[in-house]
Amino acid sequence: KCLYLVNFILAVKRLMKEAAELKDPTDHYHAQPLEDNLFEWHFTVRGPPDSDFDGGVYHGRIVLPPEYPMKPPSIILLTANGRFEVGKKICLSISGHHPETWQPSWSIRTALLAIIGFMPTKGEGAIGSLDYTPEERRTLAKKSQDFCCEGCGFAMKDVLLPLKSGSDSSQADQEAKELARQISFKAEVNSSGKTITESDLNHSFSLNDLQDDIPTTFQGAAASTSCGVQNTLAASLQQPAQPVAEDTSMSPRQRRARQQGQRRSSASPAVTQGRPPRDHHTDHGGSAVLIVILTLALAALIFRRIYLANEYIFDFEL
Repeated sequence: KCLYLVNFILAVKRLMKEAAELKDPTDHYHAQPLEDNLFEWHFTVRGPPDSDFDGGVYHGRIVLPPEYPMKPPSIILLTANGRFEVGKKICLSISGHHPETWQPSWSIRTALLAIIGFMPTKGEGAIGSLDYTPEERRTLAKKSQDFCCEGCGFAMKDVLLPLKSGSDSSQADQEAKELARQISFKAEVNSSGKTITESDLNHSFSLNDLQDDIPTTFQGAAASTSCGVQNTLAASLQQPAQPVAEDTSMSPRQRRARQQGQRRSSASPAVTQGRPPRDHHTDHGGSAVLIVILTLALAALIFRRIYLANEYIFDFEL
């Protein structure tokens, strides 16, 4: 509950800041929250020029989660446009359908520019997308200016500033196109990265792949250690086994005792191989801790003895 409250406070602070930044409408977009709900915004965007949506003014809703900006918003169009379905959450790389591509640094202004930039693109069967003919989209673009929202009470013909033909207008168009291109490229990169990750899980890692993630200093140490172990094993394997010469001067009882000792020594390595090696550092560390504890206990006893003796002398003098 505490974490939810913290996220809610951060979201409110962020949305109030964005509301102040988007208070004044531009000739391309405008968005403001409802008076009674800070987490539902109504927006208006102008159709991109030199497209089937040129001349259209489109209205919609942005529903933000309490975890915003850590989670993406949901976008719903309210004006018929021929590219997105009306009254349905549309599927974009910046919407709630793709939280894996959302970045907390993005804002509502980013979403507005992305909507403008994605309108001339193909739907390709995405959720909430439509593929109307160019003639139908142009007809809907003309009708969109007569739309009036019942939720916020705005009429589309009065929301945005008149369209300018200067550099500001063209700059906003270029920014929307570039943003749409970057977002779609990021979505492709994320999807391909997810595929690579899944394929990697189906294959075992090789030693070379692991060495690529290890710093060069540790790679050199690991290589020298492995080479030393390999050389030691090779030398031990190459050395021939030295036969044990029997002493003819020993009695039969001594020979039997010696053979039993050799059998025990030959069987002991197999047993010791299954046991994990003792960590001498751990033993020394435990001994040191025990010594410290005993020293402190002895010091406490001595201090208590001295204190009681001094207290007894003081009472005796009184």
